Amino acid sequence: MALGSNQVTRAVANNFIPELWSDEVIGAYKSNLVVANLVTKLSHKGKKGDTIHIPTPGRNAASAKVKDTAVTLVTDTAVHTDIVINKHFEWSTQIEDIAELQALNSMRRFYTDDAGYALAKNIDSALITDLDGAAALTGGNAVIASVTDWDASILIALENLNDNDVPLNDRSLIVTPSCMTALMAEERFTEQAFIGSGNAIKTGKIGMIYGVDVYMSTQVGTGNTEKAFLFQKDALVLATQQNIRTQTQYVQSQLADLFTADTVYGSKVVRPGSIQELSS
Repeated sequence: MALGSNQVTRAVANNFIPELWSDEVIGAYKSNLVVANLVTKLSHKGKKGDTIHIPTPGRNAASAKVKDTAVTLVTDTAVHTDIVINKHFEWSTQIEDIAELQALNSMRRFYTDDAGYALAKNIDSALITDLDGAAALTGGNAVIASVTDWDASILIALENLNDNDVPLNDRSLIVTPSCMTALMAEERFTEQAFIGSGNAIKTGKIGMIYGVDVYMSTQVGTGNTEKAFLFQKDALVLATQQNIRTQTQYVQSQLADLFTADTVYGSKVVRPGSIQELSS
């Protein structure tokens, strides 16, 4: 008996091989991450438990080594922080009559792009929420509010980080779309030294100022909010217990394929003094 147009052939089923969906979802996920690429990442994959205990050592000084003497041990002032991995998010859809997709293999990309974007947006949003609460934590910097001169305020924020002995490497400035517009209205921020070559748009990077990479994220604020976060990589930790996972299952009662992508993670500010919030 010949196969009807609505029956699933091997060729059609190959469009729903989990590995194909997984690669495309992960690709879309990685290309849409902004904040998650700028923080410290820990993998808890394959391990039991929902909590990671991490030390946050103090900024100890180095000691001069005297010949024929023992080394000088630094005082252990590490604060141990617990990161609870309690965020489980998924993106699912059900695709009916998959035989119709046989001639449109590229349609799969619409679903995988949307899934990757949604999960990346969720993680970046969670990290922004963490940054937004840093000022209220012990050792956090007060918010620089009512900003009208972004150039001067960014310099103040940098000075605050320097006063807290925050490392100079891996510092980032994340701004809202409205804040980016405000920055671009100032002459010095439109100089080539700031905007660079323009090749970094895919990563959210829009330029560099005072040695700090500047990124724009739609997750930082809404509407006309002019807001920014200046921080160093070690200020915030993202721990993943399950990276992006994709699953497909044929649901006979619906004559459709169920597709799900999900991830399990947790995040926490571990060095609030390494974060500075600016707001208009």
